Amino acid sequence: MNLRLQRLRGLVRKEVLQILRDPSALMIAFLLPFILLIINGFGLSLDAHHMKIAAVVQAGGTQTNGVEQALDASPYLSVYWAPSSQAARQALDTGEVRGILTLRQDFAQKLARPQRWPADAQLAVNATDPNTARLLQGYVTGAFTSWLQGEAAERALSLGGGPVLETRYWYNPQLSSTDFIVPGVIALVMSMTGTLLTALIVAREWERGTMESMLASPAGMAELVGAKLGTYFVLGMGSMALSVLITVFVFGVPLHGGLLALTFTAALFLIFTLAQGLFISTLTRNQFVAAQLAFITTMMPAIMLSGMLFDIASMPRWLQLVTYLFPARYFVSAVQTIFLAGDIWSVLLPNLCGLAIAASLTVAATLAITHRRLD
Repeated sequence: MNLRLQRLRGLVRKEVLQILRDPSALMIAFLLPFILLIINGFGLSLDAHHMKIAAVVQAGGTQTNGVEQALDASPYLSVYWAPSSQAARQALDTGEVRGILTLRQDFAQKLARPQRWPADAQLAVNATDPNTARLLQGYVTGAFTSWLQGEAAERALSLGGGPVLETRYWYNPQLSSTDFIVPGVIALVMSMTGTLLTALIVAREWERGTMESMLASPAGMAELVGAKLGTYFVLGMGSMALSVLITVFVFGVPLHGGLLALTFTAALFLIFTLAQGLFISTLTRNQFVAAQLAFITTMMPAIMLSGMLFDIASMPRWLQLVTYLFPARYFVSAVQTIFLAGDIWSVLLPNLCGLAIAASLTVAATLAITHRRLD
């Protein structure tokens, strides 16, 4: 036992010296997460601000002044007050605006006598991008509804004579896509960081012949793999800590859960990604091929099949089943829950079990294909 500990200590010392002499591992562990989080955190957003819209007021008056003020006050809209319907249509055709709001000539008359007929307005939206079209419709409707509520309160009118719906948003009260996306970006960061750390570094050792000396040593396969996993695990957890700090203090995402749950979740996922990198490097023994496989096996699952950007429930049933094969799905679900909702163990435990199974299988597969023979 003492001899094994001495060998393991020597292997770890060798890995540490290699990291200190070659700073590429430090760049992967700390510089890469910083760049990925900043670019994706600021670049990926489902929110739309200052959406350009043309407004045509065919009937003036004090009633329409309130609508104009409500539209101008919205932080989500940038209003172009078109002199005519033709000018507004031209702006829509050329892409200068995303929609046209028209207040017809009888708008003020209908508003003054709501008992006989409702006051309506027309909204025409460029729907080439359906998501943007729905957002624009929601923003205009929101500004219009706020103005109508003010009118009703001032004139003691009922907006519809029916019940009033009071909406409360849980877990993300600001409806900020950043709070939803950035925790998912951590999964992308940890996938790439963990896999590249071992895939590139170990593949380089195969190319340089360093692994031949390691295989010729008395150390067992479990000791060799354990030393590499343990050393780069420390770097990977440092990368995770940096990612959490950027998420909380740069992007202002709230952390409602505990650090213990977050650390344990990250540890399981990191073991999987590090073992995946070792598996890739052992198979390829070439840095270029290892890098290509690392990107393919991390980018696509983390972005497309993890729920980071696209709702898994909206995917076809067969593709929903496929997502269970990718540990990034479990990590994204767990991290988003910890950040936005807290330590909800009914959600966390199934995801932690999935991560534990994935980590165990990947480590076992890495040990199985790592042999002392060089062929």
